[in-house]
Amino acid sequence: MTGKNTSGRGQRDLKVKVKTARGRKLSSTLWLERQLNDPYVAAARRDGYRGRAAYKLLELDDKYRFLVPGARVVDLGCAPGGWLQVAVVRVNALGEKKGKRVGTVLGVDLQEVEPLAGATAHVLDFLDEGADGQVKDWLGGSADVVMSDMAASASGHKQTDHMRIMALCEAAAHFAFDVLDENGTFVAKVLAGGAEAELQQLLKQNFRKVANVKPPASRSDSSEKYVVATGFRGQAKD
Repeated sequence: MTGKNTSGRGQRDLKVKVKTARGRKLSSTLWLERQLNDPYVAAARRDGYRGRAAYKLLELDDKYRFLVPGARVVDLGCAPGGWLQVAVVRVNALGEKKGKRVGTVLGVDLQEVEPLAGATAHVLDFLDEGADGQVKDWLGGSADVVMSDMAASASGHKQTDHMRIMALCEAAAHFAFDVLDENGTFVAKVLAGGAEAELQQLLKQNFRKVANVKPPASRSDSSEKYVVATGFRGQAKD
């Protein structure tokens, strides 16, 4: 044997094909096929993250450095907890980085989240009256970072879905205005589609810098992107 591979294996990427099973819609089959072939899904399993979305936050933080040791972080719509996992390590919530400040990670969601060491998750609708005060009570003060990877339930109508997620993002921004400390950071998912101008204007009024970015982990066929607003001015402006 020469040890040379002559079969062609390893010389091309292997892609898993999924047959459409009885009772399974084509859209479900395509989703399953995409999941099986997604390197970020495989990486999440390997690295122990609760979902591929964790890599989006890792990539955003690698670029903008808002999850620093000692930071107090609020994750809106935190289920299943992938962003919480990233935040716990980056802000040193478990105190594992000796000599570094210890941060706080707080998640809220409409559903219960599996417990995670270093983070506290509460069942709470952040749209409820008094939710901002409740979060600050849990934190013991204001937040340094408010982040959201939330998406409204899909209706199947592109324009409706776009409007829903933009409304959700705008509501998250107003929540951030109420709980962020001065110079704080707001990070949220948005969808490209023409209704972002109002949100952009709102953020530019309240933050010193506003960036729009599509991290590598965000699927190329998705219209999602992320807004990273840094340097909160300290109060919302009408």
